Amino acid sequence: MREWQVKRRERTRQLIELGGLVVKAGLVELADDDRATLYGAFLTVAAKLRGEEREQALVLWKRKGKRAFNRQYEHDH
Repeated sequence: MREWQVKRRERTRQLIELGGLVVKAGLVELADDDRATLYGAFLTVAAKLRGEEREQALVLWKRKGKRAFNRQYEHDH
């Protein structure tokens, strides 16, 4: 397999995983499946990450994400 094919597959996998997180978080339903609403929300998150509260936001969001993954794992097993 050529290098560009490997990179394309990796990129495709990443996009699928990110889309799965959007669905898992319930954002598609909460935003009535409206792309403009979702994009606006993502822009708000990006702006926060460019601001002074970046580190606090990253710590908080990572902690919440890990807890949610752990709850899901415990629920599934």
